[in-house]
Amino acid sequence: MAIRGASLRILPLLSKTSSSRYYSSSPSPTSSVNPTEVSHFNALASTWWDPHGSSRLLHLMNPLRHDFIMSCLASQKSPTPSHKLRYLDVGCGGGIFAESAARLGNTASVTGIDPSAEVLKIAQEHARQDPMLHQSGRLQYLNKSVEGLPIPQNVEEQFDVLTLFEVIEHINQPAPFLQSCLPFVKPGGWLVMSTIARTWTSWLTTKFVAEEIVRLVPRGTHEWSKYVNESEMRKFFQDQKGWANKGAIRAAGCMYVPGLGWRMVSRGEQWGNYFFGVRKNPKPSED
Repeated sequence: MAIRGASLRILPLLSKTSSSRYYSSSPSPTSSVNPTEVSHFNALASTWWDPHGSSRLLHLMNPLRHDFIMSCLASQKSPTPSHKLRYLDVGCGGGIFAESAARLGNTASVTGIDPSAEVLKIAQEHARQDPMLHQSGRLQYLNKSVEGLPIPQNVEEQFDVLTLFEVIEHINQPAPFLQSCLPFVKPGGWLVMSTIARTWTSWLTTKFVAEEIVRLVPRGTHEWSKYVNESEMRKFFQDQKGWANKGAIRAAGCMYVPGLGWRMVSRGEQWGNYFFGVRKNPKPSED
């Protein structure tokens, strides 16, 4: 089987710490942007906000994204932030999460970034339909990769929550990409993502069934060899200075159940789709 050959070639992707941050055939040596991935999602742009279209599973998963973020915040010693939250949504796509986060009462601002100008245009056009999102600074979109953003110079420029929803599995070298994200999170803030574990189960469900049999997502959406296991993700952040102090890591598996939608699955992060959150160490006076 093809999967057997692929599994024998797999290395723990997050252990690749080459000084080069060249992840693709992009002209820029400091960009995580893969032109092939951009082209794939450009083709899906027009149906991004169709709840029954190619992004249907993302629409159905969105409430769980918010639930998981809330569970991360609730796990803190002081679970309720005294200020409104600033979000940076990396790889925001058409804005499904960014828009919903911008509407929350405890949100100060949301910045969504994506390398695809075509997909970002869809996000901007859809946001114009909601007057609430027109408020100055409430929601902004930037056609950039995270490496193209200026590094924050102070805590006021950093974010309370940085999100990477369905992004990591589309990055060729996730370790340097994640390292590019770290400076944008303020002390005590969270980096939250959803991705897919590299298991036999995930190959069966996300590649064979979802792409070839049921056609829940377009063929070629995923590349199984790019999936990152929860244990690899956990080890990466435990090795980062200033992160994951006192076990400030949370993970939860999730599974799509036809007819019912997405459901959290206890310890399901070892099987396939999962959420992962890690907290940047707060200042001693903050927690």
